[in-house]
Amino acid sequence: MTEAVTDRTEETGVYWEKLSCKFSQVNAVFDECMKEAKAVLSAEGLEIYIENARIIGKMGRGAEPLLVYLEEAPGVAAIVGEQALTEMREFSEYMSTHTNFKAIVPFLQTSGAAARRLSSNKMFKRYIEVIRDMMDRTSGSVHGHHTTFPSPGLPELLKQAPRLLGVLSLQGLRNWIEYGIKYYNNHPERQIEYFNLTSADAIAVMQRERHGTLLVDNERKLDTYIRALWNDSDYLIPYSVAFDEFRNPMPYFTDDGIRLPDVYDEMDGISGIDRYRAALAHMAAHRRWSQKMIVDNWSPFQRASVEIFEDSRVEYLACQKYPGLRKLFLALHPMPKEEDLQLEEQGISVFRLRLAMLSRAILDPDYKYENIHVKEFVKRFFDLMATGESTSAEMSSVALSFIARIRGQRDLSAKMYFDNTEVSYRDDNRHLWIYIEESDEDEMFEHLDKRQTTEDELNGLPPRHYDEWDYNAQNYRPDWVSVYEALHPRGNPAKIDDLLIKHSKLAKRLKAMLEMLKPQDKVRIRYQEEGSELDLDVAIRSLIDFKSGASPDPRINMSHRTDGRSFAVTLLLDLSQSLSEKAAGSQQTILELSQEAVSLLAWSVQQVGDSFAIGGFHSNTRHDVRYYHIKGFGEQWGDEVKSRLAEMQAGYSTRMGAAMRHAGHYLKTQQADKKLMLILTDGEPADIDVQDPQLLIQDAKQAVRELDQEGIYTYCINLDPKADEYVSDIFGKQYTIVDNVTQLPIKLPELFIALTK
Repeated sequence: MTEAVTDRTEETGVYWEKLSCKFSQVNAVFDECMKEAKAVLSAEGLEIYIENARIIGKMGRGAEPLLVYLEEAPGVAAIVGEQALTEMREFSEYMSTHTNFKAIVPFLQTSGAAARRLSSNKMFKRYIEVIRDMMDRTSGSVHGHHTTFPSPGLPELLKQAPRLLGVLSLQGLRNWIEYGIKYYNNHPERQIEYFNLTSADAIAVMQRERHGTLLVDNERKLDTYIRALWNDSDYLIPYSVAFDEFRNPMPYFTDDGIRLPDVYDEMDGISGIDRYRAALAHMAAHRRWSQKMIVDNWSPFQRASVEIFEDSRVEYLACQKYPGLRKLFLALHPMPKEEDLQLEEQGISVFRLRLAMLSRAILDPDYKYENIHVKEFVKRFFDLMATGESTSAEMSSVALSFIARIRGQRDLSAKMYFDNTEVSYRDDNRHLWIYIEESDEDEMFEHLDKRQTTEDELNGLPPRHYDEWDYNAQNYRPDWVSVYEALHPRGNPAKIDDLLIKHSKLAKRLKAMLEMLKPQDKVRIRYQEEGSELDLDVAIRSLIDFKSGASPDPRINMSHRTDGRSFAVTLLLDLSQSLSEKAAGSQQTILELSQEAVSLLAWSVQQVGDSFAIGGFHSNTRHDVRYYHIKGFGEQWGDEVKSRLAEMQAGYSTRMGAAMRHAGHYLKTQQADKKLMLILTDGEPADIDVQDPQLLIQDAKQAVRELDQEGIYTYCINLDPKADEYVSDIFGKQYTIVDNVTQLPIKLPELFIALTK
């Protein structure tokens, strides 16, 4: 036995036991690795670290991947967060199972250097996505068979990653990789030369993509700037705009740091470093002078107006303190063209243009304009500022008056004027808003369930606003849809009991199938102060310590957890008016058959023990989407849930995308390995305020993409015989059409079993 084992502490011995490793090379360095890991990881992080290391050790790729993971992973976690421990393991497994196992060690070896350049978990995840995309596209099949060959250039790319990230932004890295894939995917030897930076092409493209000012190279300089001028400091966390082109993310700050783009190019003669300084000065001014405001009842137009006035207020105060800032702000602020206000006559919303004009007029005393409304409110702005610093609330009152004065019917047009209206150095102002709402679903249930929810109470709850995708403009309509939520009204739970009795034979058959889904593996969790049974070895050792006068270890119990199944499922029900129609070949309505099917499904999921929620929705224009909570994740299958199911009613239209986003808002917070959203509907997305039938279909398709990016798998059960015309456009291959609706009570639970087995 080695000296490392002889001197191993009891705690380290426990971790070694959990690692379950027989590699002598690992045994020799394990104690030193654990010493370093304990210095940077939390107690929970250490457990995750060892569990992921155990999985890597069992991949069948020898000792080296495990050795490198044990050495590198704690350092990565210390920089970008402990989530990276699992992300590193998952990508290593992915490479191992896709014949790219030779790239595992280079990936793990360079992950620390990559993390130091990327600085945040979001950027580190994006980096892995870029590498994974390259791997998938440069691996391939042999003569049309399913066997795949590994990516020739992947190991070389990973070896060069630190050098590349030292000179390129993440977007630049992606562009550089894209070039190599495009031109060398069918030439393995030349692909290797490109990705190991030995070809002239590789160097030339790297130099082409090497532009702008990288945040990671200027963090210390910018931190000194904000400390010296504003007596302020915070973590500077980069993000990449390359992966969110449609939303075009803006700088922002939260409690855990200041987010800035990973690279700024020169703009209008202003260098990248000065653009960073402008953004930091603006946010520092907000942090000093802005106060939070309750925003639940403000429309998107009102909120945008308040943002412009508050941005102008803090910049005015900043320029009073440091007059030199005005020149920098003016150089980066767009110069709106007043003559473009005439575009309103062509049905184009010029709402943003008016706000940009007002912002420029406040900042620039030499700006020439004639609009009477802008002139009036610029004067009101300076009159208020003449009384002192003023407050955010006082300025918001002026802003709301401005929007009430200028807003017209044409501002609702989907065609919006954007030219010369975006102030690139300003943040997104999320720090200004307070929402009076419960963000946690279980807390919301507790809050609402104190009373029977009525229509009046529904109107009393503030809405949640969601963007909607405009496929014509290929962009989002911000805060376009208002979703009102409430607990579903109650009925008689005995009605659901009768339905279950009606289908008792089916339930018996389902139960036999469900028994096969229940997880069987039990994992022992030792060293617990409270547990289901006594851990005899530890108890005897503690008794000996006690008899010897030493402090006994109180962790003498152990417990078990079930391993092998971790699902969270949301069933989203379309409750639109068409469900009131009679089902073909049946005396029952589609709603009644849906009620039976959902009752059986809820009963089935309860048998397995998965986390499960049910929501229903319908809509009456974008201003009034109703989302009804029928069962929450924290609720058990009982009379409360049955009573809500019993009272299900149909009405209005089907704005599906907004309802899916709202259901995803709750589902994504669940602690589960796999998250599934089932959508039960009898028709295509539609609403009375939408003339273009493709608009809501494409929005629902975009919502599916968004949920997929959140790790949520969507699947549609459609009861419309004509669904083939649109359902695949939304869900791809992730759907089932039930032509015979009378079979729905059988089909729905069976489909759940098939999707989760």
